[in-house]
Amino acid sequence: MSEHFDLVVIGGGPAGYGSALYAASAGLNVALVERGKLGGTCLNVGCIPAKELLETATVVRTVKRAGEYGVIVEPKKVDWEITLQRKRDVVAKLVGGVGQLLKGRKVTVYDGTGTLGANRQVTVVGADGEQVTISGDVVVLASGSVPRIIPGFEPDGNVVVSSDEFFEIPHVPQNAVVIGGGAIGCEFASTLADLGSRVTILEALPKILPGCDPDITREVQRSFKKKGIDIHTGQQVHGHTRSATGTTVSFGDGESIDTNLVVVSVGRAPYTENLLGSGNAVAVSDGGFVEVDEMYRTAEDSVWAIGDSIDTAQLAHVAFAEGICVVKEILGENPSPVDYSRIPWAIYCDPEVAFAGLSEEAATEAGYDVAISKHRFTGNSRAMILDDTAGMVKIVAEKRADGTAGQILGVHMVGPWVTEQLSGAYLAVNWEATVDEVAEFIQPHPTLTELFGESVLALTGRSLHG
Repeated sequence: MSEHFDLVVIGGGPAGYGSALYAASAGLNVALVERGKLGGTCLNVGCIPAKELLETATVVRTVKRAGEYGVIVEPKKVDWEITLQRKRDVVAKLVGGVGQLLKGRKVTVYDGTGTLGANRQVTVVGADGEQVTISGDVVVLASGSVPRIIPGFEPDGNVVVSSDEFFEIPHVPQNAVVIGGGAIGCEFASTLADLGSRVTILEALPKILPGCDPDITREVQRSFKKKGIDIHTGQQVHGHTRSATGTTVSFGDGESIDTNLVVVSVGRAPYTENLLGSGNAVAVSDGGFVEVDEMYRTAEDSVWAIGDSIDTAQLAHVAFAEGICVVKEILGENPSPVDYSRIPWAIYCDPEVAFAGLSEEAATEAGYDVAISKHRFTGNSRAMILDDTAGMVKIVAEKRADGTAGQILGVHMVGPWVTEQLSGAYLAVNWEATVDEVAEFIQPHPTLTELFGESVLALTGRSLHG
């Protein structure tokens, strides 16, 4: 007889291990099935290694400016192998930490590929071909995603890489082409440029960072230009021709560019291969996503799906939130689903980008009369101390009938450490706070967060420094 659990989770990324840990902390007997490494994309080939390399880029920028502070550092050199090893060490510690958390909460971990059959039975096939069948009162599908690939640009791990291979490139290239100007593509481009590469971004859409407020995007473009990053928007790639030193990428209307490295960063596709067997009603869309309702239920009784396997924002913190929501639903606690129009977004390129809520365009399209407040980091004392004054805070608020600003609809930030400054803005948006309410909050001085406070205060009709 197969072993039976209260909950079986297929997938060990943030959605999977998050829901497993949360369920176990509520007293459920949980099994987790993972075919690769615990932590999934985020810990192994996504969020964590990307930010680790971005931090190396930050150190490089700091060292280059060290002389301005009277600190003489010579010579300025990056040992790429040390950089990669530090990245590996950080990843290994975090992956090991997840394993210890699961063990501490008595979650049973199965190494192998999990396939859902009938009656919530899951067949697990290990790397050695050995097979075991388990079952659960509830099954959560959290199988994650894989990089999308452009035909003709299949990764070879050397000249053409996806995000999976990027974190182990053997050296920093002299020239690099990044195909895709979304959040991940901009993070890669920023990293490489700061490390000394000549970078070109090729983006098929009319602008980079689609979904960002246009004021924020323009600020990133200006900063990227100062780094020497060339940006070509509205451009399709057509293929590439290998050479002795790299390859030549063809794009647009007969244009081409020689490069040592091509980074394909055009999003991620849901990974549902071998996820579903026969005897269950779980459906998959044409795009490969598991189909769910607003509470993440599939068409199969007591089977849910979350994370990158469903068509929602592919963010680790969103995956955690979806996992918590599902476990609460299983426990009969009547949770609210995630409001995707108000989730926090964080992009870690230089300059950083962070936002929550509606952009000015989206608010106007939704029928709001809007009041806008924009303040730049140029006059912020902490930004001056950091010598990092590029960027701004933009507040989008509802304009009342009497012309005053009311509810805060969106907050958009670009500049130093804005990913760490978003929490207050996120709370303001999600609690549907008004500018008068938030303006009463005291911002410590000197801090970068003062700019958020100043931007809100200005919408009350009075201000200090703005």
